[in-house]
Amino acid sequence: MKHFILTILILILIDSVNAIEHSPVARFGVAISNDKEQIAYSVNGRGKTSLIFIHGWSLDSRLWQNQTQYFSKEYQVITIDLAGHGNSSYNREDYTMVAFANDIKAVLDKEGINSAILIGHSMGGGVIAEAAKLMPNKVVGIIGVDTSQNVALKLTQAELNVMTKPFEDNFQSAMRAFVKEAFPKNVEAETLYRVSEDMASAPKNIALNQFRNYLGQYISGESYRVFKDINVPLVLVNAKLWPTDSAENKKYIKDYSIYFIEETGHFPMLENPSEFNKILLKAVKSVE
Repeated sequence: MKHFILTILILILIDSVNAIEHSPVARFGVAISNDKEQIAYSVNGRGKTSLIFIHGWSLDSRLWQNQTQYFSKEYQVITIDLAGHGNSSYNREDYTMVAFANDIKAVLDKEGINSAILIGHSMGGGVIAEAAKLMPNKVVGIIGVDTSQNVALKLTQAELNVMTKPFEDNFQSAMRAFVKEAFPKNVEAETLYRVSEDMASAPKNIALNQFRNYLGQYISGESYRVFKDINVPLVLVNAKLWPTDSAENKKYIKDYSIYFIEETGHFPMLENPSEFNKILLKAVKSVE
């Protein structure tokens, strides 16, 4: 009997050691961007190809908490807090997409990465496009998550001013209303609360600066012009809450494809992570 119990304990110990060995252990770092901002990031897993996860407007790398372990079994996974977000520094005067692209470059340079797939959510879609333009020899593909529904959408300055005004008048209230509209009506209350409070707690001036810079691309035309210099695949993983105009996108993007995820809103990585991970993996494999 004692021998039997001892055998069971040994087997449990072996399983525990194996689990530890195969569980990704995060490594944290700080890179210095070209304007001296400190860019916080985490590294999990190993692989020839690095997946670089970029959050969207007024969020941070915690957005990808359901993806890190899943993808680090096969890839090196890096999540980044762009300047003005999360654990990165907040000293930048102008939070442009190009400035954010340099944040990504700083991390890739520090980690010595030469083969990266950039994955960006919402505003992050504009960021990864600029990063692919900035680093043509390092980026092998870009994947947008519920973004770039129409890269040639035309906005006027007057329209942008109208969109910005509610956030200027009452930032937290407007942000909570924005988040509520970005989810389907049947979203779990806990998920809605978490995202609403995260985004509503963002520094108002920084958030508004990003908002104007991101949507300003649709006034200047940079939203589609950036793709003239991008020769790697762009794959979208989009929800259907807001329609995607693929016919218009294909006019400007050389290598374009799209996967849809059903029955989620703007945050599929939080709403249905298991299904999202499967679709995102297909998108990654299509780029490889």
